[in-house]
Amino acid sequence: MDAFRFHSWGWFLAIVLVLLMGWFRLRLRSRPAAIFSSIEGLKGLPVTFAQRVRRTLPLLYGLALVLIIMGLARPQSGKSESRLTGEGIAIELVLDISGSMEAIDFQLGDKDVSRLEAVKHVISEFILGSRASGLSGRKDDLVGVVAFGGFADSKCPLTLDHGALVDIVHSLEVPKPIRDRRGRLIKADILKEDLATAIGDGLALGVDRLRNVNAKSKVVILLTDGDNNAGVVDPREAAEIAKESGVKVYTVGIGRNGVVPLPQEDEFGKRVLVPAQFRIDEELLREMATTANGEYFHASDASGLTKVYSHIDRLEKSQFQETKYSEYTELFRWFAGPGLAIVLGIGILSETRFRSLP
Repeated sequence: MDAFRFHSWGWFLAIVLVLLMGWFRLRLRSRPAAIFSSIEGLKGLPVTFAQRVRRTLPLLYGLALVLIIMGLARPQSGKSESRLTGEGIAIELVLDISGSMEAIDFQLGDKDVSRLEAVKHVISEFILGSRASGLSGRKDDLVGVVAFGGFADSKCPLTLDHGALVDIVHSLEVPKPIRDRRGRLIKADILKEDLATAIGDGLALGVDRLRNVNAKSKVVILLTDGDNNAGVVDPREAAEIAKESGVKVYTVGIGRNGVVPLPQEDEFGKRVLVPAQFRIDEELLREMATTANGEYFHASDASGLTKVYSHIDRLEKSQFQETKYSEYTELFRWFAGPGLAIVLGIGILSETRFRSLP
């Protein structure tokens, strides 16, 4: 980036001497050089242009000294840039978007929200950073997103474009039930269908996205609020694959066990709250994390979820070393040159046009 600086700024202390010299000169000028009985007859004389110019000479002299000092301070302009060298972390966020994630048992501020909305909020802070939440952000890390419900799907490849990634996270929704042309549900047992959770498939896909990535470390953060009841890959086998691939797995269980209100659509398309029983298979999630050299966390509210991601944020830090490059052009001549010219001009005028006789 373009920059301007003074390389030897210590020379600016000499400006104090210039000010002291000006003050001392004014004190000397206040003393009369000759004493007359009266100067009343001289007060009516007109002030000539030369006299006006002469009065400004001390001010111009001081300005010239300041310009010379600025030249001695070596003003420079040019370009300065920083390059980061080191290894970042590749993080794959594996998020549960099954129907149970619509359960409304979280709060953001004073508003009751679904588990999925709370997850979106905290993940955006985890990626972009938040002073309020104590999250530093993952600006130097590759981050990708895999979503799973009844099946797993890669929503965003590993990227450094975290703004676009957060937009994708906020666009995630629980799949809606399929209806016919008359608006009737095609599947009668829609509640059971929506709650399908393929944890093993989600983890396996997340590990696959990290397999060939060149990074300091590879991490999967898997978040779910249920147990594995769908998919083709056993979660324990997926954890073993992660371990063999050098991928660390953090598992996060979200929400409360037991009965919670779940929004559903009835046969007429009306949205109603239905009490639903949920169970988080914490034993499975803990076993998966242990196998893949990670940790298991449980968050039953938004603040707890923030603490989980804050803890992971501290555990997984990128290590970068900054190297600075700069190229500057010396500008002293543009300051010292005019200053010396003014001093020379004042010297010539003082010895010619404005010379004072003793």
